[in-house]
Order: sequence, then structure tokens, then C-alpha cells
Amino acid sequence: MTDQKFSVSVKNLDLRFGSLRVLKDLNLDIHEGEFLVLLGSSGCGKSTLLNCIAGLLDITDGQIFIKGKNVTWAEPSERGIGMVFQSYALYPQMTVEGNMSFGLKNARLPKAEIKERVDRAAEVLQIEPLMKRKPAALSGGQRQRVAIGRALVRDVDVFLFDEPLSNLDAKLRADLRVELKQLHQRIKNTMIYVTHDQVEAMTLADRIAIMKDGLIQQLATPEEIYNRPSNLYVADFIGSPAMNLFKGEIANNTFSLDGLSLSLDGYDFAAPFTGTAWLGIRPEHVAIGENAAAADVQMDVTAEVVDPLGSDTLVLAHVAGERFWLRISGQADTKQGDQIRIGFSARDVSLFDAATEARL
Repeated sequence: MTDQKFSVSVKNLDLRFGSLRVLKDLNLDIHEGEFLVLLGSSGCGKSTLLNCIAGLLDITDGQIFIKGKNVTWAEPSERGIGMVFQSYALYPQMTVEGNMSFGLKNARLPKAEIKERVDRAAEVLQIEPLMKRKPAALSGGQRQRVAIGRALVRDVDVFLFDEPLSNLDAKLRADLRVELKQLHQRIKNTMIYVTHDQVEAMTLADRIAIMKDGLIQQLATPEEIYNRPSNLYVADFIGSPAMNLFKGEIANNTFSLDGLSLSLDGYDFAAPFTGTAWLGIRPEHVAIGENAAAADVQMDVTAEVVDPLGSDTLVLAHVAGERFWLRISGQADTKQGDQIRIGFSARDVSLFDAATEARL
């Protein structure tokens, strides 16, 4: 048995396919009722980890606990999980009600209990008017709701989602994100959600586990990951556009690069540092125009590309020979070739050791 306060615990998990090591001594504890998102680019191991928790893959080494019970070698049906896949995988010849009740009928549950569970899930997902329709008569969003409902009726402790919204168009994805958030707030079950979409991760998660090459790079709240990335990979991965990065030297508590000199008195170092480092600043943390006057370092840049997005505008410039993105007001009258006064301060930057790429 493991600590009961965790809904799911993964201990020293290794997974190999022949000589290829896909998951590497991975440890992860997920709290009761938590919405945890596994985030990373394709091939990082996030779906593989989810499939290990689900029991769809046999692990090479380590242990998996669900609700304190060792389920490392248990069948998927014995793990107390419900899973929602990227593909809806609905039975086309069955109605919505038939799809949602099929697994319960196979488990030989009493008819009254099946009806109660299906009705409750339909009410939560607001699909009661669709119960007599077949999948061909449903939109993509409605089909995905039915797929989620099929997991909900199982009345389990842990729900696993493997990129469930990636087949939907942008507006529908945004709508269903809100519905998933509200669903979690209502039922308060543990949810583990896999995605490569950082917007989904940031908006849905209580905590995010960012993965790369079969390892968790950082496990923290969306705010912590955004404001204090633990290493260079996380800093570059999170954010759109990505964090502006410069490679320079730190000496005498000052970062220097090609005429750019920034005093680091306002930066919260974990330990004193001297040597080569990366400095990162997010586009939205750059002060513009009159606001730049109070910044630790100021300069003029030329707007090379202007991307109006409505609510805000992205501007591409160059600083110290590196591409540099700014995020300015969507109502700003900025054109290609304009000179813009910018500035930023040590309290708003992130610094990383160039050798280890760890946060300083």
C-alpha cells in the first residue's frame, strides 16, 4: 500500500520497447480530486504514461497505485478508471443511450441502476435531448460529450483523457474546455488529461506535468510554470510567442551581451552565480513607450513584423542580434518600420545556467 492521500501514484516507472527506453524512472503523485495535465510535444511519453496508468501497456519496472491499491499488474477493468480517447469510438448502430449503457449492461448491472447512471451522466453533460439519436446525427462536440458520458457512467474514481478535443475545430475546443472545467468542478473526481496544446493545459489544470524524452521536466501550477520555469526547455515551450532568450555572461551581478547590460539586483537567485547564462523575458513583460522609463534597461527597437490579433498585437523586432517579440495593445497604431521604446527589469526575467539549463 502507498500513501492514501494520493489518488494515483507512479513509482520509479520504466518502460522499454526493446532497446528503446520510453519512460525513465518516472515518479508522479496525483492528489485526490486533482485535475492534472500531462503536457509535451509529440513523442515525449505523455500518452504512453497515461496508457501505463490505464493498464493498456505492461511496464518494464516500477509500480502504479490507484487509491492506495497496487494495480501494477491489474487488468484495466480492475483499476477503477474511466478513459476517454481522441477518437470517439462510438457504436454507429446504437443510440446515444445505447452507447452509454453498453458497458454497464455487459457488467450485468440492474436495469434501474443503469438507467440512473445514464440519466445522471446525461444531465451533467447536458445531452438529454440527444439520447435517442445515433452518432451519425450528432456533431463532433456532441459525439465527444457522449464519449465522456460513457466514461462517467462507470462511476469510477479516476478519469483519463487522451487528447479528447484534438479532433474538434478551434471554437468547439474552446467551448468544450469550459465544459470540462465545469464538469470537474461538479463531480470533483481525479482527472488526468493528456494534451500537446498549452492553452488547454493552462486553462484546465490544477497542476501541469511538462514532459520531454520520457521525463517530467516540471510539475507545478500553471502560474508557477509560466512565471518560474524550472529549466530552459520549459521556458521555451510555454508561451505563445515563446519567451525571448539571450545567451550572455553574468559577472558582478550583471548580465551582459553585445552592449546590453542589465543589473540583476532585483532578481531572486537561488544561489550566487557567475558565468555563461541564458536570460529570458516574456513578450508581455516588456514595458512599452512611456512605461519603459521606469525599467532597469531601456532601448529603441524597429518593428519588423506587426501581427494584429484584435485584443492585442504582436510585434517582431531584434535585440542584441536576436529575434524579440513584444505584445502591445490591440488598439495601438503601430506599423512596420516604426521605432518603439522598450524596457524590462530584472524582477521580470528568468535566468538559466547555460551548462545545465536549470533555473538560476
